[in-house]
Amino acid sequence: MASVQLATLAMATRFELVLHGPRPSALRSAGEEAITEIQRLDATLSVHRPESEIAALNRRASSQPVRVSPEVFRLLQHSIVLSQATAGAFDITVGPLLQAWGFVRGTGHLPDPRVLDTARAAIGSSQVGFDSASMTIRFAHPDTRIDLGAIGKGYALDRAAALLREAGVTAALLHGGTSTAIAWGRPEEAPAWRIAIDPPTLAAATAPSPDPLAVVDLHDESLSVSAVWGKGFSEDGRFYGHVIDPRSGQPTQGALLAAMILPSATESDALSTALLVRGSEMVACLRDANAPARCLVAIPTRGPPGYQIDAWGIA
Repeated sequence: MASVQLATLAMATRFELVLHGPRPSALRSAGEEAITEIQRLDATLSVHRPESEIAALNRRASSQPVRVSPEVFRLLQHSIVLSQATAGAFDITVGPLLQAWGFVRGTGHLPDPRVLDTARAAIGSSQVGFDSASMTIRFAHPDTRIDLGAIGKGYALDRAAALLREAGVTAALLHGGTSTAIAWGRPEEAPAWRIAIDPPTLAAATAPSPDPLAVVDLHDESLSVSAVWGKGFSEDGRFYGHVIDPRSGQPTQGALLAAMILPSATESDALSTALLVRGSEMVACLRDANAPARCLVAIPTRGPPGYQIDAWGIA
C-alpha cells in the first residue's frame, strides 16, 4: 500500500492531503487535481482577493443585485440556513464586526462604540437577499459584508474529497490548517484515522500538559476545531479573541475551544464556530435531540487546569 502526501497554501492556511492506495502515480494525479480545486476555491471565496466572487459581491451588492455562480449562490444559501439553525451563532455577515474589532488584516483592538453599533446594524441573515431566477444577491444594508472564514475551508475540503473519491481513492486524510479535517477509509494497519485535539492553550498556559484533550477516530467523517486563541489581543488583563458572537457583537467568552464531528466538513467547520459561541447550551441541544453528531467544548473555570469539558458522543 502506497502513501502520497501533497500540500498547498490557500485561504491563509496550509492544506495537506495524505492519500493511501496501491498505485502511487494514480494517487498523485488525483491529489494534484484536488489541490487545484482547493486553489480555485481560494480564488473564488477569499474576501482578501479583489478578483474573487465574494470580494466583488461585497463591493457591489449593497447598491445593486449581483450575479454569482450557481456554486457560490448555493453555498451562501446553505450558510444562511446554518445561521438560522444556530440562532445566529454562525453568521457569514460577521464581516463588519471583524472590521470594527480590528481583526481584518490585524490582531485586533477595542472598537469605537459608535463604529460597533453601526457594524451590528449591518449583520444578520435577513440582510442577504436571494433571487434564484436571476442567480443574484442583494444586501439590505449598505455596510453588510460577507466573510466565509468560518465555512470556506470546510467547503474546500468537501469539494477536494469528492474529487478524490470520484478518482477511486479509498483511504485519505485531508486537513486545512489542522482546524478542519476530513477522512475516509483507514490507514494501513490501523482501524481508523486517529486525530488528537490539543487542550485550550490559553487556559492551560499556567499548567501545560502534554496530554491531548481528546483523541477521536474518524470513520468517513469530518472534525473541526474552533478556539479563541490564534489571533487576539489583551486589554486591562482580559483577552479578546478573534471569534465574534454575532448576537452580542463581542468576542465570545463562553468557551475556550469547541470541536464538532459530522459527515460534512462544510457543516462541521461552520457548526464548530457556533458551538464555540454557544458553548454548553448547544451541547445540551444536541444531546436533547439525540443528534447524529459528536461534539466537545472546553468551558473556562477559575481553578486548574482552567477549563472543564462538556461533550456529546466524545469520551
